[in-house]
Amino acid sequence: MANAASRQRKARPGNESGWVKEHGLLLANIGLFLVFFGGMILSGAAAYSEDQLSHGEPAVTALQYLGTGAFLEATFENWESEFLQMGMYVILTVFLFQKGSSESKPMGRVAPQDKDPRDAPLKEATPWPVRRGGWILKLYEHSLSIMFLLLFVASMALHAIGGSEEYSSEQQSHGQAPVTVLEYLATSRFWFESFQNWQSEFLAVAVLVGASVYLRERGSPESKPVAEPHYQTGA
Repeated sequence: MANAASRQRKARPGNESGWVKEHGLLLANIGLFLVFFGGMILSGAAAYSEDQLSHGEPAVTALQYLGTGAFLEATFENWESEFLQMGMYVILTVFLFQKGSSESKPMGRVAPQDKDPRDAPLKEATPWPVRRGGWILKLYEHSLSIMFLLLFVASMALHAIGGSEEYSSEQQSHGQAPVTVLEYLATSRFWFESFQNWQSEFLAVAVLVGASVYLRERGSPESKPVAEPHYQTGA
């Protein structure tokens, strides 16, 4: 018995690899984000420095580039569109369906996501807001879309701040007056930057929703089982 307990204790540190496996999807995406974000900063600083030198101004380091309006604008105009896409997708999938798509809830029956949490049996592992009830539960049952909305608004505001700084710098280099953040929001440039990103995000979602009716990816939860009929809706 002692030997068995000893083996169990020695096996527990191995749970570290289990933790990595359990969180692999999140860790991989965070890792890819950091790699590509680092590449964006380095290449962005190089491009910004080239533009500076062409105008007779000093180049900047990667650290200095992080404090420029160009960095804020380039970063948050993209983040803004991503958070808008994901937030709208979360909301639209509550009400809308696509027959045959793995991205849609099943049709003709109640999906688990539609069940009222107030009717669920309470357990120790039940999320605290569900056990608490009231307005806290009301917020919690819409917390995913609220989070994306707040991230979208914050990113849009930072896009406007960085964009107005960069736009003002360009204006001044041409002997024109700088603009405020509110004035920049009224420019066609701000909306062009936003719309060019927004349209691509919703195109990608439309392709995924439509393609998942007919195409498969074995092993992916974003796909139906390979042998499942095209008309089968949901996972």
